[in-house]
Amino acid sequence: MVKLDSSVKEKASELSLGVIQFANLSISDSPKMIKGRIQLFIETLRLEHSTDKLTKIAGIEQWRKAFKKLGTDPSRYRPSSEALLRRLLQGNSFHFVNSAVDINNFLSITHAFPYGLYDLSQINGPVNCRIGTEADSYDGLNGREVHMANKLVLSDQQGAFGSPIVDSTRTCVTESSKDLLQIIFFPPGISLNERDKIVGSTARMMSEINGGEVTGTALVQ
Repeated sequence: MVKLDSSVKEKASELSLGVIQFANLSISDSPKMIKGRIQLFIETLRLEHSTDKLTKIAGIEQWRKAFKKLGTDPSRYRPSSEALLRRLLQGNSFHFVNSAVDINNFLSITHAFPYGLYDLSQINGPVNCRIGTEADSYDGLNGREVHMANKLVLSDQQGAFGSPIVDSTRTCVTESSKDLLQIIFFPPGISLNERDKIVGSTARMMSEINGGEVTGTALVQ
């Protein structure tokens, strides 16, 4: 279902993906318990970290180095996990969307890795993680058309739809979504055992909150 292209391996051989597929989820507004847990985590985060030292957080630092290897300026195009953490540390509120997206974003700030979540019904054919070309652009969840030349992208038969920077509106997850694809973008330096643990705990938390079933997991490298 998902492969890592040789164009990525040549520039950053230690990058890998955690891949999880879900079926028959029931997505709704996040339960109060989850919202409370996320808010508590953010309060702790603000006590322990500041924006001026954000790039020293292990996952953020590793991804910034990986972006440079891939030819992307991480100060201009930040990994989504860094961008979200930065907004929260600046005092902005966590943007609650639904019970699937909220868990995805919570896990992203917990581990400081970019996490992607996609509606499988909007994906056509196999998914390839590759370096973007001049032809790769899409309407991003940030409300802008994003151009993905020379940046890490996920693509299917229709073209690019996601990245560790910002995802597209085409594959966005709503309360009507049932079958999902979740991608964890692992930077270099994360052991196989740790990656396995993170994939497992991510799959469990998503299904505990949203029901349904986990239909497949994989580490792609």
